[in-house]
Amino acid sequence: MSQPELSELKEQVYKDSREGAEFDRFHQRTRTHRPNFVYELVRILMSLMAWIFFRARNEHPERVPAVGPVILAPNHFSFLDHFFLGVALRRKVHFMAKSQLFKPPLQYVYSPGGVFPVRRGVADNEAFVTAVTILDRGDTMAMYAEGGRSRTGELSTKPRRGIGRLALLSGAPVVPVAIVGSSHVRNWKRLQFPKVKVFYGEPFAYERIEKPTREQEQATANEIFAEVRALYDKATAGSAT
Repeated sequence: MSQPELSELKEQVYKDSREGAEFDRFHQRTRTHRPNFVYELVRILMSLMAWIFFRARNEHPERVPAVGPVILAPNHFSFLDHFFLGVALRRKVHFMAKSQLFKPPLQYVYSPGGVFPVRRGVADNEAFVTAVTILDRGDTMAMYAEGGRSRTGELSTKPRRGIGRLALLSGAPVVPVAIVGSSHVRNWKRLQFPKVKVFYGEPFAYERIEKPTREQEQATANEIFAEVRALYDKATAGSAT
C-alpha cells in the first residue's frame, strides 16, 4: 500500500467506553434469531457492487460445507471484505464487528443482518459465547485470523489468538480464506476499482476443548493463519504469472 493510501486510513480506536451490558441485547438477538430479510437485501446490493465495480470472483466456494457449523477464517484488508467473503456463498454468514459501530443508524442493519459486537481491548467473553452459540446451532461464523485490518497492505506477521480460541471452543470445521486485491479498495475515491478474488481452502477441524489455555489458542491460531498465508501466497503467485 502506498504512503498516500496509508495516510488516508483513520487511526483505529480500540476501546469502547461503554459498559458491556449495553451490548447484551445485540448478543441476545443473535443467539436466538438467525439473520432476517435485512441480510438478503444487503447481500443483493453489495453483491452487485462487488461484481460490477470490483469484478469480484471466487475460487472453490464449494469447499465451504453446505450444512453444519463452519468457521470462515479470512485475511483482512478492507471494510468491504465481509461482502467479498459472502458473495459466492448461499449460506448466511455471521460476523463480529467492533462495538464502536453499534450506534444508530448502523445498529439497525447490523443486528438483524447477523452481525454482533465485540469489545476490543477487553476480554469480551460474551462475543465468544455468541459465536459458539451460532456454531452449535449449525450456522456459519466468519472471524478474521488477524483480528483486525492490516494497515500495511500485507498480511500481518502474527495472528490474534481469538480465531484459535473459537476453533477449539466449538470444534467446528475451519475454512481458510484468502482475499486478494482488497487492500486497494480505497482507491475507489480516485475512481480506481481493483479486481478482487476470494480463494477458499480445504476445511479442517480441531478437537473441541472446553477450556483451552492461552498457549493452545495461540498455537491453533498460528496453524490456521499458516493455512491462510499459504493460500494467499499461492493465489498471489498465480496472479503474478
